[in-house]
This record gives sequence, C-alpha cells and structure tokens, in this order.
Amino acid sequence: MSLFRPSRAHQAADQTIPPRPPQGAGSAVVTKETALRHSAVWACLRLRANLVSTMPVDLYRKVDGIQVEVPKPPVLVTPGGDNVEMPEWLYSSQFDLDRCGNCFGLITARDGLNLPARIELVPVGDVTVRMRKGKLTYRIAGTVYEPEEVWHEKQYTVSGLPVGLSPIAYAAWTIGEYLSIQQFALDWFSNGAVPSAHLRNTAKTIPADVANETKQRFKAAVQGRDLFVTGNDWEYDMIQAEQAGADWITAKQFGIGDVARFLDCPSDLIDAAVSGSSVTYANMTQRNLQFLVTSLGPAVKRREDALSRVTSRPRFVKLNTNALLRMDPQAQAAVLKVQIDGRMLAPSEARAIYDRMPYTEAQLAEFDRLFGKGTQAQPTTATPQGGTPS
Repeated sequence: MSLFRPSRAHQAADQTIPPRPPQGAGSAVVTKETALRHSAVWACLRLRANLVSTMPVDLYRKVDGIQVEVPKPPVLVTPGGDNVEMPEWLYSSQFDLDRCGNCFGLITARDGLNLPARIELVPVGDVTVRMRKGKLTYRIAGTVYEPEEVWHEKQYTVSGLPVGLSPIAYAAWTIGEYLSIQQFALDWFSNGAVPSAHLRNTAKTIPADVANETKQRFKAAVQGRDLFVTGNDWEYDMIQAEQAGADWITAKQFGIGDVARFLDCPSDLIDAAVSGSSVTYANMTQRNLQFLVTSLGPAVKRREDALSRVTSRPRFVKLNTNALLRMDPQAQAAVLKVQIDGRMLAPSEARAIYDRMPYTEAQLAEFDRLFGKGTQAQPTTATPQGGTPS
C-alpha cells in the first residue's frame, strides 16, 4: 500500500511513517493482509469493528436546547447502495481505520444539497495519496480523483501529514516475530524437522565417511517419520528443544499483549490476559464502561463527526453506545426503580425499555385487588394543647 507520496515540503512529515523492517533469512513479511494471520491482530480488529458496527446510528438536531431525533437520509441507512447497509459499511470502514489508520470510498452520488448520498468503499491497498505543491489528490486503482470525489476518514493523525498512521506498520516488528515463530513451528512439524542435537557413538571413534553415512541415515529416518534402529553404542542428545520451546512460548505470549497495545484493545477482552494480572471488575458493565471510555470512545467520537458531515447542519450523528453498556437484568431493574421512585422516570417509560405497552385499566385493577391501593397521606388538623383535635 502506498498511501502518501510527499513533496519536499512534506519530507519531514514523511519521517513519521516507519520504514518496513529489513527482511532476514526466515523472517516473515508483514503486510496488512499477512498481519491478520496473527490471532491477536484479528481478534482486536474484529472486536472493535463488531462493537462500532452494531451501535445504532441516530440523527439529531437541537430544538430549544433539546436534542430531538430526526429521520435519517439514505446515506445513513444504506451508504454503499441497496446491497450494503450501515452495519456492514461501518464494520468494513472501522476495520480499515484500525489496521491502516485510513479508510477510503468513492462518492458516486449526491443529494439535492450536494451532500454525499452514496459512498462505495475501496480497498486501502488501491489508494495512493499525493501532496504536490500544496494540492492533495488521490489515485485509486490507477485513476486520479480530486478530494471532493473521495471519502477519506483517518485516525492516529499527526500535524503536517494528510493521512493517518498505520498501527500495523508500527507493530510490524512484533507481528513479524510472531509470524516467524508460527511459520518455523509449522515447518518443523509438517516436515518432521528436529532441533540441533548430538548423535554420539560411545564405543569407538567413527571415521568421517561413516559419520556422514550415519547422519544421512538418521536424518532420512527422522524426516520420513520412520524408526531409526541402533545398537547400545549410540547416544542421542537433544540440545535446543526444551529451551527453544520455552522461548517460543514466551515470545508468542509477549507478542499478543504487545499487539493489543498497538491496536488499543485490552488483552483480557480477546482472551489473552497477561499472566499474573490482578485487574478485577465488579461486573461486566463496569468493564465495558472502562473499555468505552479509554479505548473505543475516541474512535466513536471521530466517526460521529465524520458521519455528521454527510448531513445538513445543524443536524448531527450519534452512535448509540447503550448496547455496549447494557446491564444485567437485576442491576437494570434496580436502576429503573430508583429513577421511578425519584420521579425521574414514569412507569410507562420503564415498561417501554422492555418493549411493553403501558398498563391497561385491567392490569391496574388487578394490582389494586392483589396488593391494595397505595397509602395516601391524610390531612392533619391542629390539636390544642391539652385538648382533642378540632
């Protein structure tokens, strides 16, 4: 992917884009596609994209200082056309934002207000962003487009650079180590390879030609998953297997936590909690709130601002995060009771949260018959000192 080709004035800004790590023998090539072979990369991207894409998209405007919901234009319902609805569009674009720092689309239709009515997302790898003499252009699949023809969202930005930074590019060293270990282990077991070892004859000194012949026979037997038959005068010592295995496991465990930090996703949320961690939470709602505030919240706000640009002012878009903060039934019932008792919420509004209609007269009569009418305060009269009430 070639995202940014700077002019001389932007060469300093270009230094913020990390160079591709040098490739040594046996090292894995890290790209935005191969990085997905890392389970932690896939899990972090999937989790963030899943959560953002399942948040309802609501459109509001302020009326006398009150936030009032208004109907959404088609671009906030089926932004990619009839076959690409909002959840799919949000998932795809969030996936690109989190791994590449950018997402791109072609604005193929506009409404009567000249606002985008259809945005067809394009692969990030097909896009080149050019800045020449202060003018920004986009080359997508060999065709040059002006900025007003392209939908470009970005995150992880720095001053002076018209593209967002790629977490995958900065995490390439960590991801490459993990993929190299993974590939080596795969080759090891699929090819019947063995670690460095010592095959020694304890009875006599072996000439070079006999030693080579014995080594070839041994390697052929082992790599072919066959048995190697010897007498009582041969010893085989595995030199590196145990320590190397421990080092591999440690490196892979460290790589998972390191990737999670690059992609702003706590390790425990992808079932990769660090050994020895003592972080605990009172309930799932508390954990989700912490994740929303410290990790996902800024991304949600940036997306709201970007989507608000496709609507007429003063309307604005809000992603409903209530689904992420959904409480367990007991905690939710307790909160609703406090709000009803405090006259902050009507019983009919609480029932609507559970998709239930307001009470009918028959239901209210049944409550009165089973539990009696509510106690009402009786008026009091003054009592003269030493006398009876008047």
